[in-house]
Amino acid sequence: MPAKKSVSDLAVSGKKVLLRCDFNVPLTAERTISDDKRIREALPTIRTLQGGGAAVILCSHLGRPKGERNLKYSLAPVAARLTELLGRPVALADDVVGESARAMAAALQPGEAMLLENVRFEAGEEKNDRTLSQAFAALADLYVNDAFGTAHRAHASTAGVAEFLPSACGLLMQREIDVMGKALEAPERPFVAILGGAKIGDKIALIGNLLERCDAILVGGGMAFT
Repeated sequence: MPAKKSVSDLAVSGKKVLLRCDFNVPLTAERTISDDKRIREALPTIRTLQGGGAAVILCSHLGRPKGERNLKYSLAPVAARLTELLGRPVALADDVVGESARAMAAALQPGEAMLLENVRFEAGEEKNDRTLSQAFAALADLYVNDAFGTAHRAHASTAGVAEFLPSACGLLMQREIDVMGKALEAPERPFVAILGGAKIGDKIALIGNLLERCDAILVGGGMAFT
């Protein structure tokens, strides 16, 4: 599998970096985070950028607010948890690419981090809207995608913005690509794939690809009853 440009290849000192993460974490009824694994997985990339002298503008989706501002899906709990884990403030913008986000991004200093509000508050996010993609790009000098779980989706904050900024993958993304590359190119035999989950439509093409590579495919979850 061809090597992808990694965050380690970027000269980030003095630059503003838009870092797309996957902070789609489970919340309790009281809006506390019940599992912060996805936040913790982003920390190495965040710390690498901060340590390199970058000002880090974090962004993510949370849930499915359907293109409307809905505080039920606010990233406020994520900003609070990031502040705890990083040991330094991570302020949350009041919007995604509006006045609050632009002002905070402009004022952000090297080594600091901020978080944009839920990118899916913008109707153009899931449509990969070009104007929204350009608005994301206007906030930063560089773009890093570390959201492996959403890398297959052509959204404004994952695909569109990369057309307008020098881009690279984060450490988590690079690790996942390396593991998958080794598994697909030179797997140990017998090579067995285990598939499950509820998003069946997303996996149909994947199954077709794996049929040519695997000795067996085990299907469970919602897929097994379709």
